[in-house]
Amino acid sequence: MLALTVGNAYTRCMQYTIRGIPAVIDEAVRERAKAEGKSLNEVAVEALADGLGLGDEDVVRRDLSDVVGTWKKDAAVEAALADQDRVDEGLWK
Repeated sequence: MLALTVGNAYTRCMQYTIRGIPAVIDEAVRERAKAEGKSLNEVAVEALADGLGLGDEDVVRRDLSDVVGTWKKDAAVEAALADQDRVDEGLWK
């Protein structure tokens, strides 16, 4: 019985070591921890939970199928978009 209890306690308190964290993720975790006044561990666990869909907050997602294919051509909008594609040679250098 003692061995079973010890085994369960070990599993519940198991430590993880994650290697090869990209610099951009390290920076983001550290910034969030500092901004929220939390430890790196707290922020990392929250990020893992959110990434796995296990976070505390429900993520609201919207199905955009109701707007797919509803774009209507408008000459003024098309002209404005075309202007954005034009390269100003004087500013390009």
